[in-house]
Amino acid sequence: MLSLMSEPTETRRERAARRAGEFPPAPEPLPRPVLDSHTHLDITVSEAGVPGGGPADDPVAVAISLATKVGVDRLVQVGVDVASSRWGAETADRHPAVLATVALHPNEAPRLADLDEALREIESLAARDRVRGIGETGMDFFRTGDEGRAAQEESFRAHIAIAKRYGKALVIHDRDAHADVLRILDDEGAPDTVVLHCFSGDADFARECVRRGYLLSFAGTVTFASATALREAAALTPVDQILVETDAPYLTPTPHRGRPNASYLIPLTVRSLAATTGTDLDELCVAISATGDRVFGPW
Repeated sequence: MLSLMSEPTETRRERAARRAGEFPPAPEPLPRPVLDSHTHLDITVSEAGVPGGGPADDPVAVAISLATKVGVDRLVQVGVDVASSRWGAETADRHPAVLATVALHPNEAPRLADLDEALREIESLAARDRVRGIGETGMDFFRTGDEGRAAQEESFRAHIAIAKRYGKALVIHDRDAHADVLRILDDEGAPDTVVLHCFSGDADFARECVRRGYLLSFAGTVTFASATALREAAALTPVDQILVETDAPYLTPTPHRGRPNASYLIPLTVRSLAATTGTDLDELCVAISATGDRVFGPW
């Protein structure tokens, strides 16, 4: 149902680099702390490990320590299926710097033999205190063809309902599906807090999201030379509606594109956003940090 044959060659190269564990050097620390609003510690550790970690070290603790040293003092671990959502909830219970979100990724939904049972598992995790968001859920028309979209939509609508029942942020994965994401949110009624993870739209879509009060979370893609439209979107987004993320181990910011990503590389994206938006770096850090607390609550 899901074909990887259309996967771009560059993505395959990036995965090969991640497996090789070629982590970039640490950037200059930020002047004030921020959070990584969307990371996958489980995938990072399993595919690339962590830089400088020994065999006896807890890799999650190493990743947190590396991030803290450059001013990234809070992480949001994001679930993409039942297993990763459960892992994230348990990891958040063990590590004070980590909160979790839980969900079935839109590309996961069509693969499931029993979508309803998986959704019940997600809802049971949603009740946990250190699970602060429902996501990543949404629609993806890049990897899933027409035959899988009904399951994606059913899953997305169910996640919206869960987010509203538990009063938690909805974290959306939207790839090549902007109009349908908005249509479904309008149909169901959006939760109080909506985050567009790894925002990938243009200025027009950004204006529509901003008007609705949604949060736009920018990843390393905003630093890519080809991402002019994405920077135009960031430039018109109010600073109190901006979040920043890694989506680690993916989407490593320039100048390290193609190497494994991790939360300690967030300063590269924050500095790029400061330049793009014309915002003082200190001011942007303070705004991102405050927005993170508003969206996910206290750590």
